[in-house]
Amino acid sequence: MAQQRRVLRVASPGRGGGADGEAFPTVQAAVDAVPLGNRVRVVIRLAPGVYREPVYVAKTKNFITLAADAPESTVISWDNTATRIKHSQGSGQAVAVRVTADRCAFYNCRFLGWQASGYITAHSRKSTSESTGYVFLRCIITGNGEAGYMFLGRPWGPFGRVVFAYTFMDRCIKPAGWHNWDKHENERTACFYEYSFLGFHCVLYDTWQFVRVALKVLGSRFQAIKPGNLV
Repeated sequence: MAQQRRVLRVASPGRGGGADGEAFPTVQAAVDAVPLGNRVRVVIRLAPGVYREPVYVAKTKNFITLAADAPESTVISWDNTATRIKHSQGSGQAVAVRVTADRCAFYNCRFLGWQASGYITAHSRKSTSESTGYVFLRCIITGNGEAGYMFLGRPWGPFGRVVFAYTFMDRCIKPAGWHNWDKHENERTACFYEYSFLGFHCVLYDTWQFVRVALKVLGSRFQAIKPGNLV
């Protein structure tokens, strides 16, 4: 039996429609059209343009793919700050994206934002039994401020787990790389890895025990990863 697949289209008024001649005017409207407990792959195709809206995908709206032609021509943007959250869902931080799913991947995307806290990631993992983690594979990290103002991450939970592999980092990353969030006990439990990284932040260091450079056997697993098989 062929795999079921549903395609929804999003376009600003006057910019084209879907197969049925119509398109959703906002990304959120298309997401809202996906039922709770969804069991069919739903591809939401975005026409080029800037969509100024926060987008919230409920945890039981499974198998959703947002797709567009290029990250430069299709942009989802909003203007939250840490003290002004202008939507009904989410956290009290001005994050570019918040993910609480255990199977989520982003391919050929750009994340642009500014947050005074200065951390790219803040992974929450409360115990070793949780199978979650962040993997940044073949990415480019750049900034437009002074050198050394951003950490790669901090452990939001004591067992936070983040990997950066085959990633270029410019001078925006602090030489220390990671932060223990002012809790030395996190250094015994958090797992932060780097493998084959390039750029100005490409010096090995052992400032804290919880910063570990991945071994070659781990690197071979990253090399074997193909687009689409992370989820």
